[in-house]
Formats: sequence, structure tokens, C-alpha cells
Amino acid sequence: MPRTTARFDTLAAATGWGADSRNGNGTSEPMDIESLFGSNTFGLAEMRARLPKQIYKALCRTVDHGEPLDPSVADAVALAMKEWALEKGASHFTHWFQPLTGSTAEKHDSFITPNEGGGAVAEFNGKELIQGEPDASSFPSGGLRATFEARGYTAWDPTSPAFIVSTPAGCYLSIPTAFLSWTGDALDTKIPLLRSMSALAVQAKRSLALFGATSEKVTATCGPEQEFFLIDQEFFYRRPDLVTTGRTLFGAKPPRGQELEDHYFGSIPDRVLAFMMEVERELYRLGVPVKTRHNEVAPGQFEMAPIYENANLAADHQQLMMITLRKVARNYGLACLLHEKPFAGVNGSGKHLNWSLGTESANLLEPGETPHDNMQFLFFCTAVLRAVDRHQDLIRATVAHAGNDHRLGANEAPPAIISVFLGDQLADVFEQIERAGTATESKQGGLLGLGSPVLPNLPQHAGDRNRTSPFAFTGNKFEFRAPGSSQSVSFAATVLNTIMAESLDELNTLLDAELEKGTSFEDALRTLIASEIRKVKRIIFNGDGYSDDWKDEAARRGLLNLPNTLDALEMQPGDKNRALFEKYGVLSHRELESRHEVALDQYFKTVNIEGETTADIASTMILPAAVRYLNDLVAAADRTRTLGVETRGLTRTVKIVNELVDELRDALDALVEQNAELGGETVHSKAYHVRDNVVPAMGAVRAAADRLEKVVPDDYWPLPTYRDMLFVK
Repeated sequence: MPRTTARFDTLAAATGWGADSRNGNGTSEPMDIESLFGSNTFGLAEMRARLPKQIYKALCRTVDHGEPLDPSVADAVALAMKEWALEKGASHFTHWFQPLTGSTAEKHDSFITPNEGGGAVAEFNGKELIQGEPDASSFPSGGLRATFEARGYTAWDPTSPAFIVSTPAGCYLSIPTAFLSWTGDALDTKIPLLRSMSALAVQAKRSLALFGATSEKVTATCGPEQEFFLIDQEFFYRRPDLVTTGRTLFGAKPPRGQELEDHYFGSIPDRVLAFMMEVERELYRLGVPVKTRHNEVAPGQFEMAPIYENANLAADHQQLMMITLRKVARNYGLACLLHEKPFAGVNGSGKHLNWSLGTESANLLEPGETPHDNMQFLFFCTAVLRAVDRHQDLIRATVAHAGNDHRLGANEAPPAIISVFLGDQLADVFEQIERAGTATESKQGGLLGLGSPVLPNLPQHAGDRNRTSPFAFTGNKFEFRAPGSSQSVSFAATVLNTIMAESLDELNTLLDAELEKGTSFEDALRTLIASEIRKVKRIIFNGDGYSDDWKDEAARRGLLNLPNTLDALEMQPGDKNRALFEKYGVLSHRELESRHEVALDQYFKTVNIEGETTADIASTMILPAAVRYLNDLVAAADRTRTLGVETRGLTRTVKIVNELVDELRDALDALVEQNAELGGETVHSKAYHVRDNVVPAMGAVRAAADRLEKVVPDDYWPLPTYRDMLFVK
């Protein structure tokens, strides 16, 4: 009978790549980062060189200070942008936008326009720059648009530079844009993010004015880290589950996983390092300030991360990073997996979102050397604590999707309970304020002596870090560690900005009321901070977020525990959240409801696809392989019996395999039944059906199949194994 020989695949993957055989575009030449960085972006430096001075100044007022865009600027910018793009070799342009799919979209238009003489000219004007009109009917809208209502608009975002996308066949100009419906509803992730940044800036400026500080600009900043897996594409294309769903739906635990803890920060394999260096070159050209690269905890897992920047730009750059990782991986015979849990039993991948806010000259979450004396920092930090405490549900909902359900709460990710880690120093300062109404000292770190005269004494931070916290203060920013590796960071950033705007607004109003009574600002501020800390101290937790004790303690504190996607999504469209978004003009009631509907629909479709794929692979690949092996075992047993040979071991093996085949068949029948059920007519009922019925049925099929993998010979097994995929680089 024909067999699949997985071992041959492993050998091919292990020997098929070398520095002299890769087809990547990288080079061993040293990088001139200063000349490379931003070379494929139409940024401020390029605009300054190409635009008339008055046009450039008008555009800067929009980009730097949020002034309304002067339409007369568009034609001049379009002409300069077109000339620059043509010089780069671009033949087409596209309005690049981010619909509610979580990824990006683009429609390419040629610069070429026929003229009367039968020739053609390259044209691109201000109208084409400012507005595009892609078909909106096929993008998810959550009920904002009927299928037959097709008109949608893209609107130029001048705060995010246009960029050139290079391919082996040529290049094109990409123009970051917002995406909205004919009725004016936001159909993307960019519009709410920009609205939330404006709302936060207004309230932060108001706060700074109370402290006697003025600033023309306050900006929310983000720095999203990116974790991912790399496997040889030989294995990827032989795994229908990876191709279809992004994760392995089957796979027995290998003898070695991450137990030795030797992969984390280990030496980066040559093939992977070459890949990373080419990714960096591509991202530098696009102006993405990627900073770090390293091995992550699980075998085959890695991380790259940028420096923090303007939140809108960071969200755009995060999408470009994911696109670039996937694209460049193919040049090295690799597949980049961005799913939150592509392999069971080892760490999954997240996208830690480092969030802060600041002015042109200062980070407003910088505590300084003596945070107990830094009343401005304490005020803004209190506002964060207050916002997180009040909106635990909304923060949790930003990271609610099917992939993250496999990751949250395990040893690589924070729990589903939202809490804030402040560290020993800040926790002590706030405890002093809670007890006495003021703080008089801050813990200092001192120096770490290492016991050898040749090693330097190291400055010791006043507090340790906590990797189990979902929302941790890390020096001058908060690290939101719950976003999944495949997710857009836009909605999480939008929520953080909006809840912070509300918190600052309400604190500002309380201070204003006290000042009107004649209370001094210093007295009013200290009283307010002390009062608020007593109200929100339940959200502060510096301990082990993985422990069962914390779950019990969190329940006693009244904190929410929303362990899965649907539990979290149910909280999203509540009255509190609707009022929040509408008050600050970030999302209308319709827009919020639509995002809830889209999230439910994506959850249902994701799990439904996984359920159908599980049944398909089990029916057409795993079960036939097991039956084939069982048939050969039975034939061998019959032959040995005719020779009078003792077959106890063979007979026992036949029995084990036969029982597992029966178990797989029973589980598969149950899954097929649940897949066919679908769960009703509404997306809400469908989502709950797949969570409550399809997910456990898939688990039963996998359990039987994974046990079979442990007994079926390697040359019968039809899928590359974890042992192969995780360690062959």
C-alpha cells in the first residue's frame, strides 16, 4: 500500500537551505542605517525637499498639531508624491487601509492615463490623493452596510507617510488611508484610533494646564512587540491545518519541547538570522524603527520589536511588520506563523503593547528619581489606575478572539483577569498616600555587587518586573501583555486612549470644582489622589497572576474573570461602554454594535473552519493511515499464526491500535454532527454553539489522534510532527 514518508520531508528541510542557496534579497554588506531608514517613505524630509515652503508648513500644521487639512495643499502634495514614486519605479498607487478583518486591504490604480494623441501620461492629482472609492460591500461591517449597498470611501491620512512597496516584479505607491461608508460610519480601525488620540490629547492638555504647563501637542505612543514562529515551508504546506487555520489541530507532545529552557535568548540560527536581517532592512526602508530581535521561549519561536512611536503610526507599522515577516520568510524557505497558539504544549505568541503618552519634550508617565515628589506623574498614573479599574471589561474585550483563547492564562501569557502591576517602588508610594494622604519617600534600588573586581557594580531598579501581569508598569510606560500575535493593535490602543481621556476628564473636573472653592491646587491634588487610590487599590496586584490563590483573591476584590472570547465580548456593547465612546466621539452606538457583531462573526467562522478542517484531516488522512497500519498488523498476525509463531506482542499491538481507531471514529462522528448543526440562525447563537459543542468535540478528536500518533509508525503517519517542525531550522 502507498505510504507517506515524513522522514524524507525532514531530511529535505534540514539540508535544503544554505547561505549560498537562499533566494532572499539580503546581502552581507554592512547596513548604512542612516541612509536606509525611511528611504521608501514620503516623509517630512522628502516633503520638505519637494514641496513649496508654504505648502510644507501648512501640511506640518496638520501632521504635528492636528489642524484641519487645507484641501488646496492636496494637489501640490499629490504632484510631489507622484514624481517621487515614479523616480522609485512605481507604476501604480493604492489607498492602503485597515478594514475590520484585522488585516490590510488595497486596490491598485495605474498612474497611466491615455491622452488624445494615442499615447499616455502619468497623472495623479489631489482628488485622487484625498479620496478613493473601493467597494465596501464585501468587507465586514457588522450590519452598518447592507450587502447591496456597495459605496465606501478611503480618505488620506496625512499623519502616516506614504510608502513604496517593492516586489521582485516591480513596486507601487501605498497611501495610508481611513475607510468609511457612504453614510459616514467608520468601517476600519484607523478612524476610531485617530478619534481616541484627539480625545486624549484634549484632556491631557487640560490636565497640564492645571499644573501650569502648556503644550501644543500631546501624543499617545505605542511600541508593539511581535512574537512569531518559523517553520520550514516544506512542513507548512504538508499540514492542511496550518495552511487553513494557522495552527496545528493535531500533534502529539514531542519528547522534547521547551523543558530545557535553552532556546530563550539563545544563539539565533544562521538561517533565521539571515531572515531577520532582511526583515530589518525592509522595515528600515519603510521607516519602521525595529530595535530588538531574539529567540523566544519555545523552540522555533522568535521576537522582533520596534521603539515606541505615535500610536497611529505604530499601528500602521505593526501591520507592515506582519506583512514583511510573512513575505520575507518565503525567501528563506520558511513559513512565519503569527497565530497565538500554533503548537499545543509550548508557549504561544503575543504582541505586548507598550503604551504611554507625552508632549514634545516629556513622557507624562516618567516617574523620575523620586516619584513621591513628582505630583504630575502621580496624577497621570492615578488616572491610568482609575481607567483600568473602571473598564476591565472593555480592556479584556480588546483581546478577545478565538486564537487568544488558547493562550491567555498559560505560562507565556497573562491571565484573563485584568490587574495592574506597579512594582515595589510605586506600590509603596501609593500605599503611603492611601494611609497618610501623602508620600514622603521612594524606595531606592542601590547597586548590585557581583563578587568579582572585574565586573561592574550594576544599578538595581527599585522594583522587579512581573511577567504574569496583564497590565504592568515598566519604568515609563504600561505594558499591555494580553494582545495576541495576529491581532491589530488599533482597537486596544483606541480603548486605552479613550478610557484615559475619560479618567483625565473626570479628575480635571473634580480639581476644577475644588479650585473654585478656593482650595489650593497642591491641597486639592493630594486629597484627590489619596481619595482615588483608596477607591481603585483593588486593581493593583504585584503577585503571581497564574496562581489559583489569585483567582480567589480577585473574586473577593470584585475583579472580573472573563476566561474566553464570548464571555468577554458580551461586555463590550454595554451601556457604560456605549456612553464612554459616544461622549468622546470615538465610536457611535452603531459603530460599537457593528464591532461587536463582527467579533462574534469572526469567532464563529474561525472555530467553524477549524471544526471542518479537523474532521477533514481526521477522515481523509489520519484515520486511513491508522487503518492501513492496523490492516498490516492483522495481516502480519495472521501470517505468524500460520507458522505457529507466538504473537502476544503483535496481538496486543493490534488491540491497542484497534481501540484507538474505534475511539477516533466515535469522536469524529460526534464532531461531524456538531459541525453540521451550526447552532441556529443568528451569529450570536452560532458562536455559542461552536464554543460549547464544536470546541470540545474537536478536542476529543485530537486526543484520540494524538494517541494514535504515538503508536503508528513514522512512515505511515501523514503529517509532519512537532518533533520535525519545532527543531528543524
